[in-house]
Amino acid sequence: MAFNYDKYLRVDKMPTLWCWGCGDGVILKALIRAIEKVGWDMNDVCVVSGIGCSGRFSSYIDCNTVHTTHGRTIAYATGIKLANPDKHVICVTGDGDGLAIGGNHTIHGCRRNIDINHIVVNNFIYGLTNSQTSPTTPQGMWTVTAKRGNIDPTFNACDLAIGAGATFVARESMLDPKKLERVFVKGLEHKGYSFFDIFSNCHVNLGRKNKMGTAMQNLEWIDSITLAKTKFDKLEDEEKEGKFPTGVLKHDTEALEYCESYEKVKQAHQNNTKVEL
Repeated sequence: MAFNYDKYLRVDKMPTLWCWGCGDGVILKALIRAIEKVGWDMNDVCVVSGIGCSGRFSSYIDCNTVHTTHGRTIAYATGIKLANPDKHVICVTGDGDGLAIGGNHTIHGCRRNIDINHIVVNNFIYGLTNSQTSPTTPQGMWTVTAKRGNIDPTFNACDLAIGAGATFVARESMLDPKKLERVFVKGLEHKGYSFFDIFSNCHVNLGRKNKMGTAMQNLEWIDSITLAKTKFDKLEDEEKEGKFPTGVLKHDTEALEYCESYEKVKQAHQNNTKVEL
């Protein structure tokens, strides 16, 4: 039986504004299937998104949504989760939105281990605003702000999240929707900060300006730089250069979640005692 996406979408907003061949639709559908798998009631789900192509997620998914300012998605999502700890909060950002102007909020969301699901749609460029260098743009690639090639060292978003303290960290690409769905299910079921670095294509504003003129060429490039963590771990150090492991990279079930810690703060104030973590 075909999956019924309509009950999860604002069908009056269809078709989407995303470019033909964009991976955002694949990611949205994988997320919807994962929500169905974990059995969440959409009345208990809040999707928070910022500015950029990924910001349209909150326009298309039919649940509680907040479309907020650039880089401030995690700040908004933190407030929503603290006020409604029994609800499920999903934050969708781009690589620029979540790692540049919003990088500080991402770091502190990871550090606090608040129960938010943070999806970074990583297409290696500021796609919506016409090709500026983002924190994940590979060195040497052409952008409108680096017309002779990007010289900035690039972020490994998962390493950043692990270092900042996120308790669930995973990477996948939109090339394999089933794997993507499975990783989403694992992260949604996790209690704590779940960070997903999802490689996607922007063949319009990254690909065609870097000798990848079609969506398929952009996807082939993504395929060439990713491999399963089990295979990645077997490579020599020099072979790992320029490659990114996919799958679950960290899963810590022992750390205290931030809303639980905050409850202890409230109890301490009510009882005039010291916080006991």
